[in-house]
Formats: sequence, structure tokens, C-alpha cells
Amino acid sequence: MATIPADPRLAVGRTSPGKLAAFVKATREAPMTPLVILGGLVLVALLADLIAPYDPTLPVKDAEMFRPPFWMEGGSVATLLGTDFQGRDILSRLIYGARVSLIVGIMGTLVAGGSGTALGILSGYVGGWDDKIIMRVTDAWLALPAIVFAIFLAAMVGPSMWNIIVILGAVYWTRYARVIRGEVLTLREREFVKLAEIAGASRLRVIKKHILPNVMNTATVLASLTVGVVIIAEASLSFLGVGVPPPQPAWGLMLSEARPTLMVGQWWLTVFPGTCILLIVLATQLFGDWLRVRLDPQQRNL
Repeated sequence: MATIPADPRLAVGRTSPGKLAAFVKATREAPMTPLVILGGLVLVALLADLIAPYDPTLPVKDAEMFRPPFWMEGGSVATLLGTDFQGRDILSRLIYGARVSLIVGIMGTLVAGGSGTALGILSGYVGGWDDKIIMRVTDAWLALPAIVFAIFLAAMVGPSMWNIIVILGAVYWTRYARVIRGEVLTLREREFVKLAEIAGASRLRVIKKHILPNVMNTATVLASLTVGVVIIAEASLSFLGVGVPPPQPAWGLMLSEARPTLMVGQWWLTVFPGTCILLIVLATQLFGDWLRVRLDPQQRNL
């Protein structure tokens, strides 16, 4: 009885040893401290409804205002990190604030990265007047101070979390457009792109099959470095009163509300949210630096 040879295209579930070894090596080389911080914050954000002891927008019952952390005199294990000027639990507000920061950071980065990458590819590959117009707009955008421009846009459309996401995406798309355009200018002269054009492939197909896959590494690295910048920008806008509106918990808003207490001893109102912002931004930057080296062959071989 004849045996029909197996079609290798049907072996969907198989993983080649080379790919598995590369994945294991990348896992071992990954920076553990940033991954632990980011992974912990993601879990906290996802499980906020389950692990937060109190409603972050309401005062804790029978808890006085400005209660210190539990290890200080006057503190209580019922409110581990103390309470704020309205008697709300600091720990609960930090937990829900992690959700706000991650949503704004990730979604704002996706908006900026998606629009900036699309415009960079259009500018670099199509060229001509499209390139000139996009680059002149990019130059004008880069000439504006990012935070000042974001404050202006927030004052126009009003403060809300989703407005801030769109605003920060509109502010930070330029870094993607300029870097991606530079890569596309090189890619469009490569042989595989020229051969696709000679074969009659449309511009859209060339972009989809040849240009976009080759700029994704750069876009990914830029995105990992942009998340921290967007989170800092959101915290700055919330601190200035044009970001996430109260009573929604946000770390920048918590810092803003704690300004009157800076000189009177309620240090926990500023130290805890400030530390959270420091940790998440530091973790994203360290992870972004590692990813840049990992995805850049020239850097990796040094």
C-alpha cells in the first residue's frame, strides 16, 4: 500500500527547534526587573476591582482625613497607606490609578504609533508632494513644545481620559513619522521592492507585503519608549488640571490634590503616587532600551 507523503504546509502546530531555542534565549536575556514591575502593574490594573479594598472615589467609613500609613503613629491596617484630604484610601486610588496610566499609556502610544507609522510610510514611499507636505507639517509640529501644545488641545476639547489619549497621540506621532520615513527611503531602493514593482504589484501591495513588515521592528522599539513618555505627559496634564478629571483616580491628579499638604507633613500623599510614576516610566524605558538592542542586529553583535 502506497504511503502518501505528509505535506509540510499542514504541520501548523509544529515549532522548529531553531525558533524555540531563539525564544528561550530571548527569555533568558530579557531584563527581569522591568518585566516584573510591568507585569505586576498590569496584573494590578486588571484585577483592580478584586484587590482594591475600597471604592477609590468615596471616603472610607469611620476613617479620618489625612490618616498616616499603618506603621506610623495614628495609622491603621484598615488603610495601609493612609487616607487623603477627603478620607479616601490611598492604596485603592493607587491601584485604580495604575489602570488609568496603563490605558492612557498604551492607547496613546497606539494612536501615535499607528498614525505616525502610516504617514511615515506614505511620505517615504510615495514621495513627491505628499512627502513635502507631511514633512513640513511634521517640522511645524516638532517646533511646538509638546506639553504646552497638549495643554492647549486639552483646554479646547475638555478634560477626559479618552480625550487625553487622542491628544497625546496627536502630539507624539511626529517621532514615528520622521524615523519611519527614513527607513522607508532606504527600503524602497532595495532589490526586493524593485522586483515587486517590476512584477506589477500595486503600491498598496508593496507597502503591505514588503515595506510594513520591515519597519515593524523600529515601530515596536519606538512604541516601547513612547509609553513612558505618554504616561509622564498624562500625569503632567492631570497635575495641571487638564487631564483625567476628578474624582477618577489618576496618579498625576493625586499629586495635584496633594500640593497644599507638601509643607505640612502629609508626605504619603505625594511620595506614593510619585514612586508609582517613577517605577512604571523607569521600567518602560529599561525594557525599551533592551528591545532596541535585541531587534537591532548591529547593536546585538557589538
